[in-house]
Amino acid sequence: MLIIADGGATKADWVVVKDNGEQMPISTTGFNPNYVSGEKIAEIIQQELVEKLPFEVTGEVFYYGTGCWDKGRNAIVQQAIASKLPKAKVSVFHDMLGAARATCGDEPGIACILGTGSNSVLYDGKNEIDNVTNLGFLMGDEGSGAIIGKSFLQAFFYREMPTELQPIIEQVCPNGRKDILDKVYSGGIPAAYLASFTQLFAEHQTHPFVWALVKKSFLEFLTRHVCKYKNHESLPISFVGSVGYHFQEILKEALQDLGLHAGVFIKKPIGNLVKYHLAK
Repeated sequence: MLIIADGGATKADWVVVKDNGEQMPISTTGFNPNYVSGEKIAEIIQQELVEKLPFEVTGEVFYYGTGCWDKGRNAIVQQAIASKLPKAKVSVFHDMLGAARATCGDEPGIACILGTGSNSVLYDGKNEIDNVTNLGFLMGDEGSGAIIGKSFLQAFFYREMPTELQPIIEQVCPNGRKDILDKVYSGGIPAAYLASFTQLFAEHQTHPFVWALVKKSFLEFLTRHVCKYKNHESLPISFVGSVGYHFQEILKEALQDLGLHAGVFIKKPIGNLVKYHLAK
């Protein structure tokens, strides 16, 4: 038996591959070990994964998760999962390695995540060999849904947004500034809330204002992160995440402007990660 998981801060995608090859997808609440305790992670695994399975799990578990970027944080997640799946061998990796394996497979390349947050990694076909520091949405996350969403809100409240686009925000924020400030400063996950505004503009991306705003953020991400890697001019640059996937035409233009080579664009890495591990 094999279990592969791609875990974000708000949602985790799991696929249980039975011995007969049958695949069983399961979604659970996501978690980041920087903010969620091992006890809470174990509780999520028990209630949302183990109790949905009509059999005992044996074999191997490969978990790729946000926040799992060093041995200490990996150990928190590994111990929590292993406590609820005691007969399985549990391995925990950073979500950037998952992005690289899902997009590059066994070939060298640069893999990027553009979702609620953003990140990137230089990959040699086996391992992560370089990573430009990700500072999170308060100080970084260029090109992410949170930062692009914040830019849309700024444009709206600073009276820089074209009149025909303003109803997009007015419909979801009938109380104006109060709605925004309550959610951002008193809500549970401000980055996810800000990213929700990026989703609202996805179907309007051909509008010149939307195109320019999103492209500016993508160019900042590429120049501040991707262009710092050795051989970035020749390696394929691939993306996972809803923002990179839904706005890929704008992203391709930004890549072209910088003379960079587009790789693949996938919304979720879980399907390709399953294929990767089955091939191994």
